[in-house]
Amino acid sequence: MITVQEAIDIITSRVKDFGTEKIPLDKAMGRILQEDLVADRDFPPYHRVTMDGIAINYEGYEQGLRQFSIEGVAPAGAAKMTLQSSKGCFEVMTGSILPENTDTVIRYEDLLLKDGVASIEVPHVKKAQNVHFKGEDRLRGSVVVRKGRRLSAAEIGVAATIGKSMIEVSKNPSATIISTGDELVEIDEQPLPHQIRRSNVHRLQATLSALGLPTETHHLKDDMEEILRELNEYIKRFDVLVLSGGVSKGKFDFLPEALNKLGVKKLFHKIKQRPGKPFWFGEAPNGTLVFALPGNPVSSFLCTHRYVIPWLEQSLGLPVLQAPTAILQRDYHFRPDLTYFLQVRVSYDVKGRILATPVEGHGSGDLANLVDADAFLQLPRGRDDFHAGEPFPLFFYR
Repeated sequence: MITVQEAIDIITSRVKDFGTEKIPLDKAMGRILQEDLVADRDFPPYHRVTMDGIAINYEGYEQGLRQFSIEGVAPAGAAKMTLQSSKGCFEVMTGSILPENTDTVIRYEDLLLKDGVASIEVPHVKKAQNVHFKGEDRLRGSVVVRKGRRLSAAEIGVAATIGKSMIEVSKNPSATIISTGDELVEIDEQPLPHQIRRSNVHRLQATLSALGLPTETHHLKDDMEEILRELNEYIKRFDVLVLSGGVSKGKFDFLPEALNKLGVKKLFHKIKQRPGKPFWFGEAPNGTLVFALPGNPVSSFLCTHRYVIPWLEQSLGLPVLQAPTAILQRDYHFRPDLTYFLQVRVSYDVKGRILATPVEGHGSGDLANLVDADAFLQLPRGRDDFHAGEPFPLFFYR
């Protein structure tokens, strides 16, 4: 068995670059940007009115004017208009171009409009108020978003603003999630007393889908010939195989032997941790990576979040970030000399600190307990007792 850190180091050594691709902007949410987003014009591109009201030339106000003749209306989307007299004003709408010869906007709420005249009813007006000036946010040619960032709605909005209907992103690896075991049936079937539904693949597929990685799912029976035949094809077709079950010491745990027969090099098998100790990781001669996760639902879920997702994010170009720490909220005892990933419910105190309250279930087979928790708290091996008030690394899954 190896340590958690040794497992991380080995997996990190197999980070791969799958290249880039251009995709439509409306398909880019959650993908990793691989080009700088550069302003094609100033942000904003014109002096922009930020409040409905009137636009005046402040010089007239300085000279004592408090009533201004309305020369016209400047709606959003209209070409720039021009104020003819410093004694006049334009009615302007939010988002419209500030009329020429004006520099200050006064809200309707601070005015009385009557008989074509706008009277100011507040004691103070500040020059340039309620105006968003051209280039104030970004100048043409400046980098607004640098490559290497996961695209959220904020970046999508910037890309649309600069006219990027197609955008360059990291190319996803082709991936499949494969369940194993004769006890599993499809989710729309009524299982017999000795059967269970295939929940792991759907949990793992949903996890990876949320990161923008589409996956296929497949199932293998506990039959060595079928496993060898099907795995051989999957290794040829996909960059990544995520297997669920069949990697422990049971008589029908055929995967380690099958992978060996197919020439997949074992990089490690078993980690000094709970849950997820039987985790198997290897690489095929063609470069396909195999993450063979334990079949117990909490084990496979933890290994996906702690190992598969960090590998994927690094392969797509995201930086490695240090996990936040959370403060354990009550004493916890764990005797085995293993790193323990404790399921916890997360909250926050008035100082903004993350608090982690243990949510104890009934072992790595208790998938329902995942619903009651939010994250895993990583408790180090080498000690038995963990005290309330101590901080430990936290790994969110929601």
